[in-house]
Amino acid sequence: MRATAIEFRLRMAIMAVVIASGFWAPWIEGCGIGQRISLLEWLALELSRLGLAPFAVATPLVIVAAALVAAAGAALRVWGTAWLGTGTVNNLRMKAGVLLADGPYRYVRNPLYIGSWCMVAAMGFLMPATGALFVMVLLTAFLLRLIFGEEAFLAGQLGEPYRAYLRAVPRLIPRVRTALMPTGRKPHWLHALLAEINPIGIFLILAAMSWSYDNRLMIRAIIVSFGISLVVRALNYSVENVPPEPSAD
Repeated sequence: MRATAIEFRLRMAIMAVVIASGFWAPWIEGCGIGQRISLLEWLALELSRLGLAPFAVATPLVIVAAALVAAAGAALRVWGTAWLGTGTVNNLRMKAGVLLADGPYRYVRNPLYIGSWCMVAAMGFLMPATGALFVMVLLTAFLLRLIFGEEAFLAGQLGEPYRAYLRAVPRLIPRVRTALMPTGRKPHWLHALLAEINPIGIFLILAAMSWSYDNRLMIRAIIVSFGISLVVRALNYSVENVPPEPSAD
C-alpha cells in the first residue's frame, strides 16, 4: 500500500495526469457513461429535481460550497508549507529533518495532503460528475499510498520520537486540542504564498469566476494558474540551490 520512491518523485506528474483524465472523461463519448455537464451544474440540477432548493438558489449554494472547499485546500497548503518549508515540500525525495510539531502539524500529521485533496475536490466541481468521481477515487488511493510511504520512511529515519508523534497526532482528522510542546520553529509565510500559487489561484477562480457560468474559461484559468506555479517553483528552486561564492581566504 506504500508509495514507491518513483511514485513520490513523480507525484505531481501523476496527479496532473489523473486530474486531466477527469476533465477529459473519454468514457462519456466512448461508452456513453455519464453526461458532459459539470458536477457543479449536475448538483444544482439534482437539488432542484429533488425539491430541496430551486435551481436559482441551488446553483449559488453549490458555487459557495466549491469555493469553501478550495479555500480550505489553499489555507492548509499555505499553512503547512509555511512551517515545513518549501525545500522539503517541493523536494523530489523524502526528507527526514528535525521532528516538526508546530503550526498545523500539532493537530494533524498530513495537512499538505489534506490540502491537496481539497484542492482537487474543488476542481472536481468543474469536471463531469463521472470524471470527478474517477479523480477523487484514484487521488484518495494515491495520497494514502504517499502518506503510508512517508510515515514508514520517517519512522525508520527518526525512530522512537517520530513513533511517539504518530501516537499523539492523528493522521487525517485534526485534533482540536494538543498537549505537544512547540519546537519554536518560525513560519515563512511569503515563501509559502509563492510556493502555493496554484491552490490560491484555484480558490480565486472558483470564488470569482463561477458566477460567469463559463466552465471552459475557468478551466483555462486553472491551466494558467498551474503554469505560473510551475514557473515560480522553478525560479524558487534555482534561487535556493545557487552555490555559494568561493571565499577569498
